[in-house]
Amino acid sequence: MFSGNLLILLTIRGSRLREQTMYFFLSYLSFTDVCFTSTMAPKLITDLLAQQKTISYNSCMAHMFYAHFFGATEIFILVAMTYEHYTAICRPLQYMVIMNRQVCYGLIMASAVGAFVHSIMQVLIIIQLPFCGPSQIDHYFCGIFPLLKLACTDISLLVIAIITTTGVLSILTFVALVISYIIILWTCSSEGFLKSLSTYGSHITVVFTLFLPLIFTYVPMAASVSNDKIFALFYTMTAPMFNPLIYTLRNTDMRNAMRKVW
Repeated sequence: MFSGNLLILLTIRGSRLREQTMYFFLSYLSFTDVCFTSTMAPKLITDLLAQQKTISYNSCMAHMFYAHFFGATEIFILVAMTYEHYTAICRPLQYMVIMNRQVCYGLIMASAVGAFVHSIMQVLIIIQLPFCGPSQIDHYFCGIFPLLKLACTDISLLVIAIITTTGVLSILTFVALVISYIIILWTCSSEGFLKSLSTYGSHITVVFTLFLPLIFTYVPMAASVSNDKIFALFYTMTAPMFNPLIYTLRNTDMRNAMRKVW
């Protein structure tokens, strides 16, 4: 998954695809996936090989911050990519004006700032809690729900706050993305429907692969399974691993660019 996303990033940066807005966002999505997997995979592999699995408090806080930061950045970039697709299909005459390079960089910066605010809020919630009991986390990374269960205080209000913010935000973002793609496909003519479905089908696949596990983790009905590592594997490992396959195998421009660059 690391090498696949790095391959996409280097291919786009080393070809003329970088001049196209869609691939501009795709390169940043691949960069985010590289950073995200670099945050998650090394610790997971180390724990699988080590007999004694330990992590310091400060390292755990840093791990949680970067995991949430790069994960949230990926979500916001997917939203920006959907906006770019909507503009290209529904407002083609104004596309070059709306999606100029300054706007693209602004969307990337807004994604990073929004992800930073989200991540720092998760850390601030944890560092104010007292921990006086067991220090064993039933998870392969420092997630906020596993850490909350170690706190020696009433966390019911914090759990509700996290569910109503992160959970509801995940649902609303997922619904907005699905509706946007429905509008995009509906706007296409009968001749261009199949072409658009083939082009944007990969993006829809990424959205479903990433958001459905998040929703199952953070919606109110999932509070009892918030420690379930199976759901976490999908949005921390599976989605970043399939992104390069989804975006390259079904994309003629990417395949041609890879042949020229490599």
